[in-house]
Formats: sequence, structure tokens, C-alpha cells
Amino acid sequence: MSDIDIARAAPIKPIVEIADGLGIPQDALAPYGHTKAKVSLDHIRSQSGNPDAKLILVTAITPTPAGEGKTTTSVGLTDGLNRIGKKAMVCLREPSLGPCFGMKGGAAGGGYAQVIPMEDINLHFTGDFHAITSAHSLLSALIDNHIYWGNEAGLDVRRISWRRVVDMNDRALRKINSSLGGVANGFPREDGFDITVASEVMAIFCLAEDAADLERRLSRIVIGYTRDRVPVTADAVKAPGPMTVLLKDAIAPNLVQTLEHNPAFVHGGPFANIAHGCNSLIATRAAMKMTDYVVTEAGFGADLGAEKFLDIKCRQGGISPDAVVLVATIRALKMHAGVDKADLLNENVEAVRNGCSNLARHIENIRQFGLPLVVAINRFSADSDAEINAVKSVCEGYGVSAIMANHWAEGGQGTTELAEAVADLADSGQANFTMTYPDDMPLWDKIEAVATKIYHADGIVADARTRNQIAELQNGGFGHLPVCIAKTQYSFSTDPNRKGAPVGHTLGVREVRLSAGAGFVVAVCGDIMTMPGLPRIPAANRIRINEQGDVEGLF
Repeated sequence: MSDIDIARAAPIKPIVEIADGLGIPQDALAPYGHTKAKVSLDHIRSQSGNPDAKLILVTAITPTPAGEGKTTTSVGLTDGLNRIGKKAMVCLREPSLGPCFGMKGGAAGGGYAQVIPMEDINLHFTGDFHAITSAHSLLSALIDNHIYWGNEAGLDVRRISWRRVVDMNDRALRKINSSLGGVANGFPREDGFDITVASEVMAIFCLAEDAADLERRLSRIVIGYTRDRVPVTADAVKAPGPMTVLLKDAIAPNLVQTLEHNPAFVHGGPFANIAHGCNSLIATRAAMKMTDYVVTEAGFGADLGAEKFLDIKCRQGGISPDAVVLVATIRALKMHAGVDKADLLNENVEAVRNGCSNLARHIENIRQFGLPLVVAINRFSADSDAEINAVKSVCEGYGVSAIMANHWAEGGQGTTELAEAVADLADSGQANFTMTYPDDMPLWDKIEAVATKIYHADGIVADARTRNQIAELQNGGFGHLPVCIAKTQYSFSTDPNRKGAPVGHTLGVREVRLSAGAGFVVAVCGDIMTMPGLPRIPAANRIRINEQGDVEGLF
């Protein structure tokens, strides 16, 4: 059975029953049908006196086309924890329509480790992304309207930094000219689109503590500069109030369930290569007050996703993991050793050992943060015992347990061993969390710290223009902010073709972008783009509604 067939065939409980298990009364729910609901912020605030749950971060080796299964493992681990008698909940990001119709397909887990209703989650869900897109678009419209009616703020139309967004992969919109057509349409200028998940509004949405903090952060968005290069914020065009109104319902976390009827918050969804890549802080904190163990994931590999989770989300949110799960697959490790995708089903123990150089580097990185970890081997049917033992042997050399997880085929039953190990690790008190850099380190040095400590680069390079950008931000009072490295997710370097554990490379910083509302500075490196394109054969080509009225082809 396909993932969507499994999800469609699964019995699903009324969402009020899932909420009841968390102690959430019906009057604190805003149901979207019978299978999903938003949980009121008032109820979440009422739980603030409860003790915090153990927080478990799920991350992975460097992504490959072979797949690693981070979301699937997060769901399967949560089901496994509940099977061994722990009260656990998973917190995930919402899928973006761009990847769903592009390369990736859906993003609600897979096999017998999914969150449901899978089709709803992968499509419009509760409308959060539409609200974020609308709020972002409102600010875009207000900026151009402000300029049209006199430009009281003195915005230099050549230095407007606020771009437009749409939640779809559309390369044709990367660079555009806007306001064409004459005097009535405004002042023509260069513009462009990012995908919604790259929007600063998305990042703010996922880092805000509550609605009031959301509005404060929106007011700090830098939309552009005057001719004298003085920053102009969203406050100048009176945008924060109406933007917050558009987001007032979206900011409440979305409650759904796993196939095994365990609770899940699915809320927010910034990318981890061009944003900080974590679900909302509101959802994570709420889950930590309602359960004993919270499983959450960070996007892409540990170098991108986990680093940003730890250096940005944990820094701003005052939280830290008690244990880390590092997900790897045998076939992905083979790809890191240079094995072609067509040959991944063939046993190749030597390639697995060589590919473990990537796994080993991620182990070392996580330990730099002072966090205990376990490796989860996400099992596929073609994995041989010899290949599995090779991974376990490498991990033993680093003093780390590697545990087989078969959640895709068996659900929570396939992760009970992993769940036992993770619970013990989280309860052990071994975590001694430390970040990559302190707040008072200069921006240039922060970027270099991530490059050398996490990516194992020899250093960073930038042209004079980019160096001046960094210096201007430093001198402009933004030097205390953390940095968010935007680069390819497919390598420790900026070259996506350099697999494994490359050395002898530098991190080239192409430009920096200020996200003052989100509270970080984005360093754009290599050829990374903030508006993806569709592949030659997009996933959209196979998605349709069949004669029975069911969706086909969605993952």
C-alpha cells in the first residue's frame, strides 16, 4: 500500500478525544471538521505552571535523493514512546505546497508512521500558510501604496528589501519588474518573489511567543532604506496591526493525531536552508506543558537544521533538548560514498563504512553542543545485516548507540527499542547545552564560527560589498543577533556535489539579509535560491482526483 492508501484506510478518532487525552477541554478547541483543531492560546497560557517535558530533537545526516526519513522517524518514535508507557507528543512543521507539487511530494511521514489526516495536512490544512502569505502580501501592497501617496518615510525605491511571496515553486517570479503601466500604477521598480516558507513573516510566526510578541516583531521588519541608508520598518507604513489581524487565528497551534492516535502539533513551516527550519515555538512550548516527552524535528541535516534549532530557536525561546536522535539510512550512507542511486539496492559494506564519514561528522557536531545522542537507523527492506553492523561498529567507535528502527513497516512497534533508549537518554541528565557562539560575538565572527565548527570549513570569504553589508549591520545595532546560514542542504560545503565529509573548503558569503523582526541575520552562501523551481517532471504531474473523488499521487 502507498502512504496515502495507508493513511486513508486508517481509523481516525474525533479530535476532541485526542484533546481530552491532553486535558484540553472542548471550549478551548476551534475544530476544523472532526479530525483537526486549533488550541486556544488562552488554554495554553493556563498551562504555564506545569513542569516542562523532556525535549527530544530529531535530526539527520546530510540529505540525499535516497531519503533519510526524519519526519517518519519523529512520528514513529512518538508512537514508540507511547507504546512503552510514556506520555509523548510530536511537534512538526506544516508542509509547503511548493515541495508537495514539486520534487518531494507530501511531508506528513510515511508508511505506518504518519500524522493524519494526511491529505489535509499536505494541502490547505487550516489555512495557516495562506494567512502568512496574505499578511506578507499586505505589507508588500502597503509599501508600494505608501510610496505612491507621497513616500513620507523617504524610502529609496532602489533600496526596498521587502520582496513578495507565493507558496509555490515558480522560478519565473524570482526577479520581476513591478508597477508598470503608467502613472496610475505607481513607480516602476525591480522586485521579486520568494516562496512563502522563506518569508520573514513565516520566521516571525514560528518564533513569536504570543500574539502581542507577534505584532512587536512584525513592527521591527526592515522593509528598506532611505537615500541615507537609514532603515525603514513596517511601522512606517502602519502594517503590523492589520498583519496581526490576518494571523490571529493562524497563530494558534494545530492539533492532529498519528496513525496510532497519539497527539501531534503541526504548526508553521520555515525552510532550514533559507530560514531557521523549525515548527512554531508556541506549539513546542505548549506540548512541553501538556506531556512528559516532546519529540520535534529540525529541517534537513544536523548541520543546517539542528544548528539553527539550537542557535536560533533555543536561544530565543529559552528551551533546550535533553536528547538528540540522529537519523541515517543505509542507502543514504552509500550515496555519501559515491554509489549511484541505481546501485543502492546492492549490498556494499565498504561503501557504507566510507559513507559513515558523514554520520561521524554529525555525531561530532552534536557533541559540540553538549548534547547526548543516539543514532536511529531507518530501516529499508534491502538493508543487509552486514551493512547494518558496519554502521553500528562505526557508532560504537564514537561511544554512541545505533539502533534499528522499523517504524515505516511496523509503526510504533518498530521503534520500542529506540524509544527505550531515547527515554533513558533524556532522563539521564547528561545534557549540558552550549551554543556555537555568544550573543556579543561580532556578526562576521559568528558566521565564521558556524562555518568552521559546524561545516568544518577553513574559513569564510566575501567580497567588499558583502563585507560592507555585514559591517553596516554590526554598526547599526544588529550585531547581537544570531546568524542564519542559507546554503545548500546537500553538503557541508556550498557545493551540493561534495558528499561525505569534505575538507579544504571555504564558505563563500554572497550577501546578508536582515530579518530584524525574526531576530536574526541571514548569510546567503553559494548558489542557494529563496524561490525554488519545479523539476522537469514535478510531483504535480501525478496528482489528481480519481473517479471515486479521492486524491491520488500525493506522496
